[in-house]
Amino acid sequence: MKRILFILSFAFLLGTTARFSHAQAVPTATRNSSVQIGAGYSFASPDYGQKKIQGYTIYGTYDFTRHWGIEGDIHRISVITPTDIGEDSYLLGPRYVFHYGRFRPYAKGLLGLGRFKTDYDPRSLRPNYANTYKMYALGGGADMRASRHWNIRLVDFEYQGWPGYGKNGLTPYVFTFGAAYTFH
Repeated sequence: MKRILFILSFAFLLGTTARFSHAQAVPTATRNSSVQIGAGYSFASPDYGQKKIQGYTIYGTYDFTRHWGIEGDIHRISVITPTDIGEDSYLLGPRYVFHYGRFRPYAKGLLGLGRFKTDYDPRSLRPNYANTYKMYALGGGADMRASRHWNIRLVDFEYQGWPGYGKNGLTPYVFTFGAAYTFH
């Protein structure tokens, strides 16, 4: 009987220590950062002429915490230009990401350079006129996790401001849809 009582007391003691051991520190080896590199189809309202222009975007993000990160975009929106106008942009800035299951909506503010081209012929890749301007972009969008390493960019919207262009500047907006590979 003493042996059974000793075994039960020992089992009780081990069981209670496991229960109270949850007050220990959280592991510090958790990984919060992630990097993704992607590409997408873009179309824009150039704020110069009546027709939409189209092209591609290459983008990358580095999220250094669960919510905060940076994003870089290269928009080459001078591939399909019905009115021979192209607007390329090179942007970088902070972004804030929300987490809702597989969905990652985000907001961003970017600064960079924009290149405006007129009388543009996509076959020769040379414009008759091109000039570079400082610019900014405010926007947001939503990514969806498709698998462990692939994200789908459901939509990305940017309202761009080119304040140095002309008297009132340009205010095009750009939509992008694409996919990205994620490194964890």
